[in-house]
Amino acid sequence: MIPSRRSVMLLAVVLLLALLTVFWPGLELLRNLVAATVTGGLLLDLLLLRREPVAEVTRQLKGSIPVGVWSDVKLQVTNRTGRPQRLTLHDHHPSEYAVEGLPLQLSLPAERTARATYQVRPDQRGDGLFDGVDLVSVSPLGCWQRKQFVPLPETVKVYPNFRAVSQYTLLATDNQLSQLGIKHRLRRGEGNDFHQLREYRAGDSLRQIDWKATSRYHKLISREYQDERDQQILFLLDCGRRMRHREDDGGHLDQALNAMLLLAYVAAEQGDAVGFHTFGGVKRWFPPVKGGAVVRQMIAGTYDIEATLEAADYLEAARELMPLQRRRALIVLVTNTRDEDSDDLVTAVRLLSRRHLVVVADLREQILDSTQAARVSDFDSALRFHGVQEYLECRAQNHEKLRHQGAMPMDLLAKQLPVALVNQYLTVKASGQL
Repeated sequence: MIPSRRSVMLLAVVLLLALLTVFWPGLELLRNLVAATVTGGLLLDLLLLRREPVAEVTRQLKGSIPVGVWSDVKLQVTNRTGRPQRLTLHDHHPSEYAVEGLPLQLSLPAERTARATYQVRPDQRGDGLFDGVDLVSVSPLGCWQRKQFVPLPETVKVYPNFRAVSQYTLLATDNQLSQLGIKHRLRRGEGNDFHQLREYRAGDSLRQIDWKATSRYHKLISREYQDERDQQILFLLDCGRRMRHREDDGGHLDQALNAMLLLAYVAAEQGDAVGFHTFGGVKRWFPPVKGGAVVRQMIAGTYDIEATLEAADYLEAARELMPLQRRRALIVLVTNTRDEDSDDLVTAVRLLSRRHLVVVADLREQILDSTQAARVSDFDSALRFHGVQEYLECRAQNHEKLRHQGAMPMDLLAKQLPVALVNQYLTVKASGQL
């Protein structure tokens, strides 16, 4: 219980009368009367407030929300007293969340319920804890404020922002796929798996003609094949210190997770199985799974992964993966390398390439491209330019070493990763390498 501004003003009046009594003793009776009235009123108001039931508060919040997106949190407050109430509410949201709309000010009629909404925006994935609500109510005479904590423990899961995946699911035609920059390479009549029979078209080869069906229907019928299904794609995801790098579009690890989800959806639509294995301080194994639910399962298995301060050991990760994944698969290694990682990475790729087809998605910092594009105006900028140029040349040489080991290196910015990986996957499917 704390005094309100009205109480302070009433006490100030009593003190003023006390000072005036020093100079005008005739005001002593008035002072005593006012002091007694104020004291009685304060005590009565305090007693009434203590006897009143606390307002009931409930919270409505989705069990999972996306990172970096404003999400609504709804509070429902019920006034159980027989008089109107003025209430102030402050929800104990996670301290690292951005928030708009708090504290909430409500005026509730007697025995009525009101709903109020504020917004939160989590800036990192993982679990977020909402402890409870601070509730401030005003006494009937307005002389006291009662602040009480209403425990409402609730945990929300902050998932990667998978809006790109949601938008992708709405794209049903090849023409719409191209709007994402994804190039769906068609090979009419070619592939490994039989798809359907259809009428002969100009350009079909003789070996595509199904002679039995042709004799049955008295017209040329061709077999149509599709890319082989039931293949496996496995992400080898670096969660070490290099993936902590952040840019305007988010952290490298966040972009890698978004790319993984997008490719998982595309592969599931193609009838392939998708899984992942993490290394670099976080070790999680998710064996390849088929079906439309794989994206939700992967989100649930990766939403709380954060980049650590540990160095990534590529060779150890490859050795751990080989006995886990015995069937040939497309291994997509997502990382951010430096020159000193070259030997270890080449050895790891050599080991993986004995059984698998390996794609190395090596993320590049945006600052490197910005430095190259910047105008060289003085000696310092010239040194920076040539330093970056030498670094990129060494990086290209390291990627050439990976190519000699049978891998397919990709040197790209983090924001380019989602669409680039899907295009690479479709290229591999069309080529029949897997």
